[in-house]
Amino acid sequence: MAANDDRRPVRAIHPLHAALLSGAVPLFLGGLLADLAYGDTAEVQWSNFAAWLIAGAMVFTGLSLLWAFIAMLRGRAWRSWPIWCFLLLLAAFVLGLVDSFVHARDAWGIMPAAPILSAIVTVIIILAAVVGLASLRAGEAK
Repeated sequence: MAANDDRRPVRAIHPLHAALLSGAVPLFLGGLLADLAYGDTAEVQWSNFAAWLIAGAMVFTGLSLLWAFIAMLRGRAWRSWPIWCFLLLLAAFVLGLVDSFVHARDAWGIMPAAPILSAIVTVIIILAAVVGLASLRAGEAK
């Protein structure tokens, strides 16, 4: 008697979701670089630039988080990419929100928390992009 395999094939990430997910990476990375530049130069404009980059990254992350939540609800396989992508995006969104609150302080008041938080969020969003875009490998996309 043959075993009944009730698993669905792994679906590839939607192209718009991939664009939203990969769009947050350079924005968070730019925020990190602007924080590091502010730490070196004490030029207030770098702090403002980092705050705006992180705000833009939060828009991309929030939309990508919503899309990952819907993809997670639609799939049955809890071991597939949507659950891991969702959890990483949720962590990036929460820490990015905290980073946005830190950037709302006075210019020198953001140091040293801002570059540390920006570095952590950048690593998490890169991991989320790697997990989400890994479903595009040949053979997995159905």
